[in-house]
Amino acid sequence: MTSIALFNNKGGVGKTTLAYHLAHMFQRIGFRVLAVDLDPQSNLTAMCLDETELEELWEDSSELIEQGVKNPAFPATGRVGPGQTIADAVRPILEGTGDIKTVRPAALAPGLWLLPGSLELSRFEDKLSNEWFKTYAGDIAAIRTTTAFHRIVQEAAEAVEADIVLIDIGPNLGAINRASLLAADAVLMPLAADLFSLKGLRNLGPTLRNWRQDWQQSILPRVPTNISAPRALMQPLGYVIMQPEMRLDRPVKAYARWLERIPWVFGTAVLGQETASSTDRSYEIATLRNYRSLMPLAHDARKPMFDLKPADGALGSTQKYVQTCFREFRALAESVFSRLAEREAQTGHAAED
Repeated sequence: MTSIALFNNKGGVGKTTLAYHLAHMFQRIGFRVLAVDLDPQSNLTAMCLDETELEELWEDSSELIEQGVKNPAFPATGRVGPGQTIADAVRPILEGTGDIKTVRPAALAPGLWLLPGSLELSRFEDKLSNEWFKTYAGDIAAIRTTTAFHRIVQEAAEAVEADIVLIDIGPNLGAINRASLLAADAVLMPLAADLFSLKGLRNLGPTLRNWRQDWQQSILPRVPTNISAPRALMQPLGYVIMQPEMRLDRPVKAYARWLERIPWVFGTAVLGQETASSTDRSYEIATLRNYRSLMPLAHDARKPMFDLKPADGALGSTQKYVQTCFREFRALAESVFSRLAEREAQTGHAAED
């Protein structure tokens, strides 16, 4: 099993959309996939589940629910139930009543599961932040807190026998994301070709290296053998450029100017190379075109953009666009897997434990 975190310190680059479609495409080409929503905004969960399921999952006590009235457009599926989110899994630690609670992943399709997120996960931020420095002294409670996400994901992945775990993470460098990234074998970075994405890379790279070094050298040796702890590999897998919609106020030349800077910034900031090349695009996995016209149809149909049918409104030339979308995401998934295999050969880390 290999875990991949999708992360960028800059928000609004299409990270969750990429995670959602990659999860479905990996499942389509034969992998058993667990998608994990560790972003307190829970956008991935909202993309995967319908409104009735979200109300049930998050225990919404609205008048409609109390009256037993369901939205006929979204019949109950039985895929989820209350108390089955990441926030529920860490609640015993947060409240000081015990260790992590087992939560059941939601089956989205044969071979594809979701470990749902919750807005309540944000309450765990302060707990993680306060416990971090205690882990350096080998404090058992602090170690259990910091490794909670790793152990929850590991337990869920083993339960569904996942080959690949995709972790969606919010756009910041806070304590929740630190604990989330510690649990990742690899990091895939969606980028926009703009100043903000490059600035995000400059902040992200050194932080990841510091977290990795602190965990592996100072904390991991103090973790008791009876507590499952991550190795915090966080190997930079590469980046995916999310192409913007070209507008008159953002000409092609401006896009190209920022695009040219990405290899050097990635090499110096993320990889820590002293003499990075501005022409080395070996870590550029793909450039995905803007599919904004397909997104509303996909949202209404509750399916990936590349699965849209004429009955979903994808008519005429739009259906050709859907086919292009399928080819691009399939090529992306295959490239990501190929890079995972390369990392396995280089590090000796088996993709399947």
